[in-house]
Amino acid sequence: MASHTRRRILQGAAVAAAGSVVGGVGPGFPSTAAHAATAPGAAGGSGALPFLEGAFEPVTEELTAFDLPVTGRVPRDLDGRYLRNGPNVLGLEDVRAHHWMLGDGMVHGVRLRGGRAEWYRNRWVRSTQVTRKLGETYPGEAPPDDFACNTHVIPYKGRILALQESGPLPYELDGELNTLRPYDFRSTLEGALTAHTKYDAVADELHAVAYYPTWDHVRHIMIDGTGRVARTTRVPVADAPMMHDFALTEKYVVIVDVPITFDAAAAEAGAIVPYIWNDRHPTRLGVLPRAGGATRWFEIDPVYYSHTLNAYDQGDTIVVEYTGMPAPFHAAGRGSGGPFATGAPTLDRFTVDLRAGRVRAGRLDDRPQEFPRINESLVSRRHRYAYTASAAEMWRAYESVDGVLPDDRFTNQLVKHDMLRGSKQVHRFREGAAVSEPVFVPRRGTKDEDDGYILSYVNDPDRGATDLVILSAEDFTGHPLARIHLPGRVPLGFHGSWVADA
Repeated sequence: MASHTRRRILQGAAVAAAGSVVGGVGPGFPSTAAHAATAPGAAGGSGALPFLEGAFEPVTEELTAFDLPVTGRVPRDLDGRYLRNGPNVLGLEDVRAHHWMLGDGMVHGVRLRGGRAEWYRNRWVRSTQVTRKLGETYPGEAPPDDFACNTHVIPYKGRILALQESGPLPYELDGELNTLRPYDFRSTLEGALTAHTKYDAVADELHAVAYYPTWDHVRHIMIDGTGRVARTTRVPVADAPMMHDFALTEKYVVIVDVPITFDAAAAEAGAIVPYIWNDRHPTRLGVLPRAGGATRWFEIDPVYYSHTLNAYDQGDTIVVEYTGMPAPFHAAGRGSGGPFATGAPTLDRFTVDLRAGRVRAGRLDDRPQEFPRINESLVSRRHRYAYTASAAEMWRAYESVDGVLPDDRFTNQLVKHDMLRGSKQVHRFREGAAVSEPVFVPRRGTKDEDDGYILSYVNDPDRGATDLVILSAEDFTGHPLARIHLPGRVPLGFHGSWVADA
């Protein structure tokens, strides 16, 4: 197994055919025409590849637009950039070589200032592969396990970082979304990172749990206030499992060991995603002290642990809230060009009783929903409010090859959860208005947890383009404060952040 690398495993000949064409401009990266040679949506027009069609269809151009039209009013205290990352494969010649989660990353951004939407930009993250496809020269030595990071984009100490799990270094972007360079936390990061870092604002620490197909362990990484990796703790695990996300409290790191494991035989045979649901691998929840030490494991029922909402300590218990999907979950998919789920994701909770030595699982909301977010200042501490998204086309794509499922189970909506009262508010959007992850932005100077705004990219089916919708978090079901009309589409993708100006 030591001969396997991410490039060999996840970017072999089949995946290389699914590479993208990019056209961002930045220091060290020459300017190019920002368009694609081919339109993948045309190749997947049969309806059997939902991750290339409809709300997922990749865009084929980089756009720049200024002074965006707005319906309503942009709050004047929103001063910064709303960014979101996602896979956007381009130049696809063979749809059989495509997997949605391996598409090259594209970051979409809107600059807000002084009550105006100053600009919209979308830019591909420039890896060595995408610069080569453009006929460009990559500026410097290629980093190990290079990949156009497609999963998240975060602010970190004045930098903007595009993130990926299991191998690739983050890529640093500038304020206009041009790719600058790989970033290794001041030459201190060795090996993999994760797309789902956790930043504890009180401790000024960035945490990650990283996995890699050749490791016999996973790594808890703590990056301190200097921006350097201060501590790495190796946690032994069997079968090289995929760990997409983890949880963090003031005292502990919570690791969820799900039965999606690396399949070396599938990798040797050229599988695009050589990870399988492995019924022989037990599902476990591990509790690791933040300062390092031994991990205490608890067996739990099989589940796909998708995304952490938040976690916190409560006496001798740990509360972990997350979105999960029923077992089994097939990351490689079932011929539809993306992952396959046996049911829609729901909002759930683990309560870990450290004294009694058991974990209690509970359901918070059974409606289909994903991409849970909170007020980020409360990461690892108790929160009251949470926000999730439900996009009808995403659940149809995940659960069915042909996309035919009962309509009454699916909708486009954002949900606000009040964990104290156990109540919910729903902001509904029309059919075809595919909605993306909601990101909370606090109102300037506020101390109240939900005094702020919810930002989300929402498709406008009439225009065939996307709006950046701004809601009042305190008046969640009311009319949007603003709809900023973008010049193009933002395909359904993954995660994003608000990057406030200093």
